[in-house]
Amino acid sequence: MAGATVLVSLQQLKGFLGISHFTTKMEIIPVLSSVFSHKDEIGKLPMGVNPPSSNMLCFHGPYLAVAIKTGIVAGILSLTEGIAVGGTFAALENYQVDGNKELMAIGLMNIAGSCSSCYITTGSFSRSAVNRNAGAKTVVSNIIMAAAVLVTLLFLMPLFYYTPNVILAAIIIASVIELIDYQSAFLLWKVDKLDFLACLCSFLGVLFISAPWVSPLEPNTMALGNIPGTQIYHNLSRYKEALRVPSFFILAVESPVYFANSTYLQERILRWVCEEEERREVNNESQLKCTILDMTGRKILEKRSLQVFLLVLANPVGNVMRKLHQSSILKSFGPNGLHLSVGEAVADISSQWKAQP
Repeated sequence: MAGATVLVSLQQLKGFLGISHFTTKMEIIPVLSSVFSHKDEIGKLPMGVNPPSSNMLCFHGPYLAVAIKTGIVAGILSLTEGIAVGGTFAALENYQVDGNKELMAIGLMNIAGSCSSCYITTGSFSRSAVNRNAGAKTVVSNIIMAAAVLVTLLFLMPLFYYTPNVILAAIIIASVIELIDYQSAFLLWKVDKLDFLACLCSFLGVLFISAPWVSPLEPNTMALGNIPGTQIYHNLSRYKEALRVPSFFILAVESPVYFANSTYLQERILRWVCEEEERREVNNESQLKCTILDMTGRKILEKRSLQVFLLVLANPVGNVMRKLHQSSILKSFGPNGLHLSVGEAVADISSQWKAQP
């Protein structure tokens, strides 16, 4: 994210210097070369809204196949970028992004835009940063923004004729620069040098090579149940004799947790918890009070993923414990946040509940 922030800031140099013919590439070297090879050029701002283009829609012609292929690729890229930008701000503001809703929103937005001469649109990194910096919390901000833009396009464009581009560029740079989380980089260096090296390589790769779209390894999770008469907990979907523990939800993480998949893991855990609460409510079962993460076999735990685990951990191995001690997250667990096994966690927390008045 820091690399993308720097690139967005560099792209605003055209606003600072009044350059109209600017490179479309995002790497740092083409951007700086474009800055030093052009002069100040400011043109007239057009007034009014785009003309309707629904009458141009046709399903025949020699370029129909090319248009369909281009539309599919553009749609996939638009959705990917929208979810990526949404996930970035969701992690900062501690909320979840629903991929299905994003797909519907971006799809309907581009269908409507195609009928009014608009180019393909998706989640804007710079505008989202400005929105967040302004304190926007709900979709009402988008409605107000759309109304303000419409009024501006229809009536106020002549007033902006002499407005320097540097002002608009400064707003974007001041907003996105706050997204560089240098404190996390310092903490990452303290917790794990190899993870810091991976983070640094990612930053430099985005800065000098551009940002390729990659799919992080999705950590596998499964709900556990107790085998009656034992302290053994197994997958509920595989072992039919396994039973759910009243008031507890036990979740096992079967894959290493890296910075690349920690956000996905957080979303998956919260989705598990929401589904479990709905299931208990439908079946009139006891209310969910505690979620236990079984960390058996997890040998890798990266710093960013530590911020996800604000629950109860069972049987974290030595390497995980070492990183927990090196970070500040361990204090949030309290004296009863870590247990040697799932059975011990269930018994200890149950006894605490019984002791409460």
